[in-house]
Amino acid sequence: MTKSLNITEARNKLTSLPDELAGDHGPLTVTRRGKPVLAIMDWELFETLTETLEIMSDPEMLELFRKGVADMEQGRVHDWEEVKAGLDL
Repeated sequence: MTKSLNITEARNKLTSLPDELAGDHGPLTVTRRGKPVLAIMDWELFETLTETLEIMSDPEMLELFRKGVADMEQGRVHDWEEVKAGLDL
């Protein structure tokens, strides 16, 4: 469930919001007169969303992602420990 605060509450709690949102991984909706006007989220979620948008907006990257998903679904994967051993890492 998305948390929501009105803009006055958000302003009053601004310095404590990082602690409140830590580990939650969901945005906080800030409202003005009952309507959403801002979303506040922790930095990790922001970076995840930004990276996802970059991948989805690049046709070549999106195709590589889809190929990777298909490879996983078909079992065409290798255990990381086996790969490291094969590379003498």
